[in-house]
Amino acid sequence: MTACSGNHKPVYLTDPKGPEENPYQTGKVSEKTLSGSARLPGELQAFYNVEIFPKVNGFVKNLYVDRGSVVKKGQLLVVLEAPEMESQLQSANSRYVQAQENAVASKEKYERLSEAAKEPGSVSPLDLDDAMSKMKADQAMVNSERSNVESVQTMKDYLNIYAPFDGMITQRSISPGTLVSPGKTSDQPMLVLQDINKLRLLVYIPEDYVDKVDLSKPVTYVLNAMPGQPQTARISRSANALSTLHQEAIEIDVTNKQNLLKPGMYAEVQIPMLSGAKSLLVPSNAIVRSTERQYVIAVNKGRTNYIDIKAGLASHDSTEVFGDLKPGTTIITNANDEIKEGMSVY
Repeated sequence: MTACSGNHKPVYLTDPKGPEENPYQTGKVSEKTLSGSARLPGELQAFYNVEIFPKVNGFVKNLYVDRGSVVKKGQLLVVLEAPEMESQLQSANSRYVQAQENAVASKEKYERLSEAAKEPGSVSPLDLDDAMSKMKADQAMVNSERSNVESVQTMKDYLNIYAPFDGMITQRSISPGTLVSPGKTSDQPMLVLQDINKLRLLVYIPEDYVDKVDLSKPVTYVLNAMPGQPQTARISRSANALSTLHQEAIEIDVTNKQNLLKPGMYAEVQIPMLSGAKSLLVPSNAIVRSTERQYVIAVNKGRTNYIDIKAGLASHDSTEVFGDLKPGTTIITNANDEIKEGMSVY
C-alpha cells in the first residue's frame, strides 16, 4: 500500500515527447535492361471458324452430322424443308411460261405487220410502232419473269446447307423437325464448323511493348495442358493496330496433325524482345491504383508528389512502370491513397 501510494512516476522506454519515427518507407526507382523475352498468356483458336445459320425459313428435314463429325468442303450437312417455297417456284415458272407465250405472239404480230407494211398504205406507221413497242415490252417481261424464277430457285437451293471448308463440327443446336430462321447474328447457330488441323495461337501485346517485340526471332510457348513440353514457332502475322484495350494482337500458326490440341487451350508464351531496351522498376506496393488513375508518390524536398504512371509487366516484388520518372527518384514504397500530395514526410 505504501509503495503504491508513493510519488514514483512511470518509466517510459521511449520518451513520448521525443521525435516521432517516420511512418513512411522509401525506396528508389531502378533501371534495368529488359530481359530477352516477355512472358505473356496466349490462347489457341481454330484457324477457320464459322457459325452456320440458315438463309431461309424452314424445318430441319435431314441432319447428316453431329458434334465431332469430320466433314469435307462441299459436303451436305443439313436439308431444310419449306413447302411454300415449292409453291412459289411453281407460280414463278407459270408466269415465266405465260410471259414467253405473250412475247412470241407479239413478235409474230410485229413480223406480219412489218411484212405487210412493204405495200404502201396497207399498214399505218402508228400501228407498226405500237406492235414494236408491244413486242419489246413483252420481251422485257420475259426477262423479268426469268430473273424471278432464278431468284426463287436460288432461295430453294438455300434449303441444302453445305460445308464451306474441311473441318470438324464442334457444336450442334438443332434436331430433325426444328424450325429455323435467318434471325440475328446474336441467335444460336445451327452448327459451328472449325478447322482444327491448323490452329492460331493468339497473344495480345501491351501497347508499351509493341515497338520492342523482335519479330525476327522465334517464340517459345508451353501449353498449360502439356507442361514441360516447350514448342517453338515464328510469329505469323500481327494486327498492326491496337484494340480498345490498347493491345496489339499477334498470331502464331500451330500445326495440329494428330489433333492433340484443342481450340480454347491456354499457353504461356515467351515473346522475344529487342536487346538494349531498358525499363524502370518500382516495388509493386509503391503503386496506388484507383478507378481514375495509377500513380506513385515521389518525395521531393521532403514533400510528396504524385506522378501518374502506367504499369507494365510485374514480377513477385516489382513492377515495370512508364511515366515521368527517372532512375534514382525517391518514392514511398508503402504508398496508399491516404497520403495526400504536398504532405511533409520528414
